[in-house]
Amino acid sequence: QLEAKREAEEALLAEARLSLLNDNAPTNTDKLVSVLPYLFPLMDGLQFGRFLLEGGQDNPFVIIVALLFTLYKSIPFGGFIAFFALNFLSSNYSINRLVRFNMQQAIFLDIALFFPALIFSLFTLVLGPLGVNVPAAVTELGTDAIFVSLLAVLGYCSVSSLLGFEPDKIPLVSKATSDRMPTMDTIDNFMRRDPEDDNNNKKD
Repeated sequence: QLEAKREAEEALLAEARLSLLNDNAPTNTDKLVSVLPYLFPLMDGLQFGRFLLEGGQDNPFVIIVALLFTLYKSIPFGGFIAFFALNFLSSNYSINRLVRFNMQQAIFLDIALFFPALIFSLFTLVLGPLGVNVPAAVTELGTDAIFVSLLAVLGYCSVSSLLGFEPDKIPLVSKATSDRMPTMDTIDNFMRRDPEDDNNNKKD
């Protein structure tokens, strides 16, 4: 009987910790909302899709993306606002874990887009003074490849999220995202922390 009581108490404690982390199964609303953060890297990644999207004025996807991009760019410092908003909200435990995970992963994906843009700029900076021009076909192929890769990643994230699963299979990015997410161990360590140690650290 004591064993059963202890198991019941452990189950209640585990449930309380799950509730604290909001690590429960996402609702349908959570699944839909969890896809929205990926608009952030999509908007910033459109610069790589200029060749693919040209001449697509009759394409419904291009029209919708163009309207969203226009709205995004009409907001002063829209990129910074989106970055800090997602970063702030991803720390709000009242939001389901799937939504918070996607907020954090969207930030890392957006940061990842900085590197190909930097590489293109460095090539131009180094080769320009030497009188070497990168062929337009190479530039177009490179930007197309980046944009298609981005669409594939965002497609995977969206489908996985709508099915209720964390899209945690993106190399490097998902690992960095997972490391930022609080876990049961994080909560346990926080609860076990001795207040006297904190006071001693402040005195030091």
